[in-house]
Amino acid sequence: MKAIKLIGLVIFVALTSAFTYNVYTEEKGYDIGDYATDFTLKNIDGQMVSLSDYTNAKGFLVIFTCNSCPYAVAYEDRIIALDKKYKSMGVPVIAINPNNPDLKPADSFDKMKLRAKEKGFTFPYVLDEGQKIYPQYGASKTPHVYLLEKTPKGNQVKYIGAIDDNYSDASAVDTKYVEDAVNAMLKGEEIKVTTTRAIGCSIKA
Repeated sequence: MKAIKLIGLVIFVALTSAFTYNVYTEEKGYDIGDYATDFTLKNIDGQMVSLSDYTNAKGFLVIFTCNSCPYAVAYEDRIIALDKKYKSMGVPVIAINPNNPDLKPADSFDKMKLRAKEKGFTFPYVLDEGQKIYPQYGASKTPHVYLLEKTPKGNQVKYIGAIDDNYSDASAVDTKYVEDAVNAMLKGEEIKVTTTRAIGCSIKA
């Protein structure tokens, strides 16, 4: 009897470990220096958006965000400011809603359109329909930022993480991680902080 129980325990641990491993590898996503594959996702205006559409871009700020997360809402004005500041320099924002609207009705496509209009979004706000893109990146929170640099070999990941070090109070921010990274990239300088921990809500898929 003890032998049977022991065998059962070994099988359980093995299956659990295998499941954990599969989940980890699926969600690991990109590391710094990797090249991000392109995507084609529907924008709130009904048009399809891809990185390849931006022929003159020097890079991209791909930001996974949504309507429903209070952290994402707290960063909306700062995301708008990032787009206004860097789009003219060749680094536009592309915001991706990774949440499953069946689980989060507040993040439906129609609600995305309403929110973008209310806030005056100056950037594409696209839906990751079927939740296929965010696992490729390894995004786990909203918001979660990926700075890509456009190179002859492809769009290379240069920074991953948070926008800055104070989600609750923009006036109390000490370090603007994304701005520091974009400024260094545009100057051809080394990015000193390439990864930070994204602070936000878990993605609902």
